[in-house]
Amino acid sequence: MQVDPRRAFPREFVPRDADMGDWAQIEPLFGALRERAITSVEELEAWLADISELSAAIAEERATRYIAMTRQTDDAAREAAYQEFIEHIEPRVKPQWHALETLYLAMPYRRLLPMALYGVMDRIVENDVALYRDANVPLETQDALFMKDYQKRTGAMTVRYHGEELTLPQAAKHLEEPDRSVRQEVWELVTARRLQDKDALEDLYDKMVALRTQIAVNAGFENYRDYAFRRRRRFDYTPEDCFRFHAGVERATVPLVRQILEHRQRLLGVDRLRPWDVLVDPRHRPPLRPFATMAELIAGTEEVFRRVDSSLGDLFHFMWEEKLLDLDSRKGKAPGGYQSTLHEKRWPFIFGNAVGRDDDIRLMLHEGGHAFHTFASREQPLIHYRTTPYEFAEVASMSMELLASRHLDVFYRNPDDYQRSVRATLEDAVTILPWVATIDAFQHWVYTHPTHTRDERRRMWGDTYRRFNPVVDWSGYQEALDFAWHRQLHLFLSPFYYIEYGIAETGALQIWVHSLSNHREAVERYWQALALGGSRPLPRLFEAAGAKFSFDYETLAPLMDTVADELARSGD
Repeated sequence: MQVDPRRAFPREFVPRDADMGDWAQIEPLFGALRERAITSVEELEAWLADISELSAAIAEERATRYIAMTRQTDDAAREAAYQEFIEHIEPRVKPQWHALETLYLAMPYRRLLPMALYGVMDRIVENDVALYRDANVPLETQDALFMKDYQKRTGAMTVRYHGEELTLPQAAKHLEEPDRSVRQEVWELVTARRLQDKDALEDLYDKMVALRTQIAVNAGFENYRDYAFRRRRRFDYTPEDCFRFHAGVERATVPLVRQILEHRQRLLGVDRLRPWDVLVDPRHRPPLRPFATMAELIAGTEEVFRRVDSSLGDLFHFMWEEKLLDLDSRKGKAPGGYQSTLHEKRWPFIFGNAVGRDDDIRLMLHEGGHAFHTFASREQPLIHYRTTPYEFAEVASMSMELLASRHLDVFYRNPDDYQRSVRATLEDAVTILPWVATIDAFQHWVYTHPTHTRDERRRMWGDTYRRFNPVVDWSGYQEALDFAWHRQLHLFLSPFYYIEYGIAETGALQIWVHSLSNHREAVERYWQALALGGSRPLPRLFEAAGAKFSFDYETLAPLMDTVADELARSGD
């Protein structure tokens, strides 16, 4: 697992001092690439390397501005810098990439490239050239601005509780309190705050659906769903496979989730399980509070990773040294968590909203898995291969949650607390699957019925939610349920990105099952697969990690059986 994160990749084609936020400095570089004569395979490979270098430089500029904006969404200067890039750099860059990709496809030496190295990239370029339309560039810019609006609006959401202004992640801590009246009060405060913006978010989503549909039509597709499958390079599965996943979850996973929730209801001693009852400890024990400061979170996470493998601890320590972590929740910060890649440095950056909850540990393990993927694949020569199909990128993160769970005693010295956290990790790995099916099925309907009304959308959301989430009782809070999907930021920020979590969880669970019999081998195969980056087709990446690329009932059922057995053994 040896990787040197300090090894630099200095610019060779792009001038060292070139500003990738200045179009006047970027444009001549595209011109030089377009005009270069290619007279051999070796010259073509050098040309592709230079394109990759330029792409990394521009991508890092975008990522740096995005990270800065999300760290403080109420900072006008940061917002303006990011907006400047997406309005004035990206729209100019996209046609240039298309021109270079079109040139590549026409080059006679292309067919002489060693396809063992370039085959996956070649398929990506063919796909992207076929999808590109000049008319979509301004529409994609507008979509990015809509996304920024969502982040700014949701990042500003706070509630007042006992005289204190709390961000929504901070308020969520109180949903773990044993006092049911406290949980209900806070849940109602958070829900009321979200509903204040429901009309604005409905307006925004209407605009997004219409805009995305137009992008699809411009590219020659009947609907955005079909376009998104191509745009997201889903070469190895179809919408019908997604429907089989939905059916498999309904048949194999929902019954186990029902058991988990009904067990929770019995332990709580309540006649109905309400939305504010799903995060509290069912035995009325105090909430798990694994850390009090960000320093404790960072030190503990480093030790957990070090126990999985010493090199992982070293890499996480490097991230701390290089200030590649922003983890605390604060007003004005965008919601959620993510890992972003600084493509020139080939370094990861982790963003979170930690407040001292057990869930924050899982966020760190999850985003840490993404970060290790970035480190593992940093030696891949092409930027195409330093990014990975999302379906496998999430295997990196979800597997790490499970592989590291045996080391959570770093945070929990009390054996009972340790078992609670391990059990929560397993339960989360299962309960996420019905939610993935819910969000994915909802999006299939939304984008294949683009002229739907808001009432139709509301009814479809309700029907879809009830199909996969049968236990929690929302009586008296119908409006909250009607708009519960607003909190799922992927619907706004990453359209048709969510099935990836379900596909990846089936892979992660397979890796975890392997680890139960041979932990060291499972971790080694995990790392070897991560080091491949995106250089292999999706099924081969799963295979390298020791998993099967399959997410239907036949794959899910035995995994659910193993999880059920492990939960039964936990005895909680």
